[in-house]
Amino acid sequence: MTIKPAKKTSALLTTVVRPMPLAPRLDSIHGKTIYLVDVGFGGGWEFLEETVGWFSRNHPDVKTVLLHKKGIMFVDEPEMWAEMAREADAVVFGVGG
Repeated sequence: MTIKPAKKTSALLTTVVRPMPLAPRLDSIHGKTIYLVDVGFGGGWEFLEETVGWFSRNHPDVKTVLLHKKGIMFVDEPEMWAEMAREADAVVFGVGG
């Protein structure tokens, strides 16, 4: 049996995505605001709800903000990023599974 590779095609890329480094770690989370963002992947919301509960039990001085990403995970949301840049000290951008 001979397997032939699919015909190669070229695609025009309209957007160049450049990797960015992760943000530096906080020295402490005490008194900080942490945003937890669900991207819509199965089980993500429930996991992040549990994470909010963990913070409330173990670090009650940490404010958590739980959000659903409005669009699908691959679509940019400039308003959400702007809000987090203004309000959040840290972000957990989560998926489930």
